[in-house]
Amino acid sequence: MAKFSSDAIRNICLLGHGGDGKTSIAEAMLYLAKATDRLGKVADGNTVCDFDPEEIKRGFSLSTSLANFEWKGKKINLLDTPGYFDFVGEVQQAVAVAGSAIIVLEAKGGVKVGAELAWDAAAAIPKAFFVNKMDDENADFDAVFQSLRDKFGKSVCPVIVPYGEGAEMGYYNLLQEEAYTFDKTGARTAVPLPDAYKEKMAGYQSIIFESLAETSEELMEKFFAEEPFTHEELETALNRGLCSGDIAPVFCGSALNFAGLRTLLNYIASSFASPLDRCEKTVIGPDGEPTTIKASPEGAPSLFVFKTVADAFGKKTYFKVMNGTLKKDAQLVNLTTGQTEKISRIVTPVGKTDVEADELAYGDIGYTVKLVNTNTNDTLASQGWTYTYPKIEFPKPYLCMAISPKSKGDEDKIATGIAKLLEEDLTIRYENNAETKQMCIYGLGEMHIDVITSKLKNRFGTTVTISPAKVPYRETIKKKVQVEGKHKKQSGGHGQYGHVKIEFSPGTTDGLEFTETIFGGSVPKNFHPAVEKGLQESMAKGVLAGYPVIGIKANLFDGSYHDVDSSEMSFKLAANLAFKEGMKQGGAVLLEPVGELRVSIPTSYSGDIMGDISKRRGRIMGMSESGRKGFTVIEAEVPSAEMGTYAIQLRAMTQGRGSYSFNFVRYEEAPAEVAAKVIEAAKKEAAVE
Repeated sequence: MAKFSSDAIRNICLLGHGGDGKTSIAEAMLYLAKATDRLGKVADGNTVCDFDPEEIKRGFSLSTSLANFEWKGKKINLLDTPGYFDFVGEVQQAVAVAGSAIIVLEAKGGVKVGAELAWDAAAAIPKAFFVNKMDDENADFDAVFQSLRDKFGKSVCPVIVPYGEGAEMGYYNLLQEEAYTFDKTGARTAVPLPDAYKEKMAGYQSIIFESLAETSEELMEKFFAEEPFTHEELETALNRGLCSGDIAPVFCGSALNFAGLRTLLNYIASSFASPLDRCEKTVIGPDGEPTTIKASPEGAPSLFVFKTVADAFGKKTYFKVMNGTLKKDAQLVNLTTGQTEKISRIVTPVGKTDVEADELAYGDIGYTVKLVNTNTNDTLASQGWTYTYPKIEFPKPYLCMAISPKSKGDEDKIATGIAKLLEEDLTIRYENNAETKQMCIYGLGEMHIDVITSKLKNRFGTTVTISPAKVPYRETIKKKVQVEGKHKKQSGGHGQYGHVKIEFSPGTTDGLEFTETIFGGSVPKNFHPAVEKGLQESMAKGVLAGYPVIGIKANLFDGSYHDVDSSEMSFKLAANLAFKEGMKQGGAVLLEPVGELRVSIPTSYSGDIMGDISKRRGRIMGMSESGRKGFTVIEAEVPSAEMGTYAIQLRAMTQGRGSYSFNFVRYEEAPAEVAAKVIEAAKKEAAVE
């Protein structure tokens, strides 16, 4: 049997704004539970959860780390997530397998953007709050609590409330009606509640009593009849409200001196949801349609892979047991790839420390190694299981930068390193752009790109430089012209002769529309394909700035040939000469790519965002209400050249609340001043080459 049964498991993810103390709370919990023998500190770079060299160097979390410990007979799997917006993919992975979320806030400054985004990210699971850093001299629990209620509604209710200041600070448990203080080791001492705070605590109690009363009709009747609740009734109601997600309790304390953390751990063990409390699972049936099943500790084992870590030593595959019990050496089928995989090791980590297990019960989390062909979002199950689990939907990256090796010949190293990073982080995109001759990396922000390049250096030994990605412009003509091209070369033996007259005009498709209206065989039919091929090859490089040419109609209407000297090559070269002349006479223009921008922002930012779009030469196409309360969607068409750093600027303008998508629509003629700059830059580049 698994050491911990499903009812004794708690999967908790820590969410919140960067710097509010998630990793410090995880560290303090591990220390209190004696899972570690020393208290790590973020500033010292020795925490259990931030063990990657990049995290130690930067002093904050970059990826979700998993640590488990035992508290009061319960196994708590703690998922510590990054708070910085560039690493939201890691948050989504943690939320996908967590049973509950604890959103961490500082005790000063109200609700930050990170807490708002955490609330949205954890929409499908129960949530609680922990107001951290109560020992800060500017701490204001009342203001933070009020801003939580204003932002997230009446489901937010207090459980532990502080009183007093500094050395006189104490905490009051509204459910148990007990006051206590903490020493520097987090040890609790029961004390009487000072009279000065009794009225304030009664006010907070009425808030939680009303919230808990809504969890059952029986309690609601007692509440309206003003009958007192028993402590047992309140604890049961808290458990029920937490498991259903109808209650979002607020706890408080300080990770620095352990205040309030034992209390929080006690409630996690007694009242937070276990996998058995939320057995109903949405799955994808064999027909591709979503359906609901009831998961169970008995029955066929199935796993959902929520995270992959690829390093120089191989690949770690993190999973959650979604049904049944997983036993070591189990043979499971990957329902995505059809590959049969052997689970030769089951590991339940505490940060970077591995703890081996022989089996894991339904609802538990761990990782395995050396799987043949399994990646993030895959379902592994025993033979005959037909359901897959919904895939995590990761945000699409739009910030694009070109990377190039500092050392010649490192291209292969870069490609190998990026392939590994793509397995690990599904918010990265990579493209080797043949047209611009650039290796392009797409990320969610500047920090994300910076971390990618650091990992390439530290893990895979290749240093890269970053530069803006080139915009893939195009060229075309604006008017109809008739030109000729004659290739004539006489040398010893056979000469070369090809002569064509071609009418060029703007086309209706991106490619070449080639026709011929030759009468009398002035250019024999067997040379027509050579003329067409010559034109197609010529379109690869325009006359203005060397960009590909699109939208050309070419009609071969006359020419001449030589019985001996004419050849396919001669006519290809003649077509090339005609093409260059046709571009010059046909009013060649530069075309720029234009994309459709859909930006979702809080309605209050609409004016600023529309003004910014106009500055980017964008056209507003419409506005509509978002499905998200208080948000507006703005649709616009914007030149790609103006969108290079939009991800960074939108985040700055909306404090991280805005999101967008941008997809290519068509090419349009670039304004003269834009075209002039592009052409000038192309000439300089050509001169350097």
